[in-house]
Amino acid sequence: MAELATIARPYAEAIFKLAKEKNHLDDWSVVLNFLKIIVEDPLMASVIANPQVDKNTLTQIWLAIGEGQLSETGKNLVKILVDNHRLLAIPQIAIQYETLKAQYQNYLEVEIMTPYPVTMPQQQAIETVLQQRLGKAAHIHITTDESLLGGWLVRAGDQVMDVSIKGRLQKLAAELRH
Repeated sequence: MAELATIARPYAEAIFKLAKEKNHLDDWSVVLNFLKIIVEDPLMASVIANPQVDKNTLTQIWLAIGEGQLSETGKNLVKILVDNHRLLAIPQIAIQYETLKAQYQNYLEVEIMTPYPVTMPQQQAIETVLQQRLGKAAHIHITTDESLLGGWLVRAGDQVMDVSIKGRLQKLAAELRH
């Protein structure tokens, strides 16, 4: 994982620089998310991993899938990634790009996992608290994970706040082992 992060960094930085210069930050978010969905598809993963599929064929497949979705610059990115055997780095490129974009626009991506659905008033209250605590706007993504049993698991940048029942039980189990 760390290797892909290292490989992805220069690509993410170059894309971010280009997007900032052209004022296409959101457009590149859409492109990278689109490419991420493709590379994470199990069928596409098997095509990428197949040594019998040459670079030209792989490029043509990707460009056909991206027809109407990719600008010329997006197509060039695909070609570069195929040529350098870096397609598997796309999810990390997307993550790092979004981090750079968030820093530039002074907001933080926040992932909240909860075992139960969150209402809009609750989400707005959480957003307000996080904005005060973090000192910047928060873009919140909420997912449901029933295994948490109760409480919340909040990831904001490199900070993790685990106030879930599952997290407390794991902590208690670790303390009992020692």
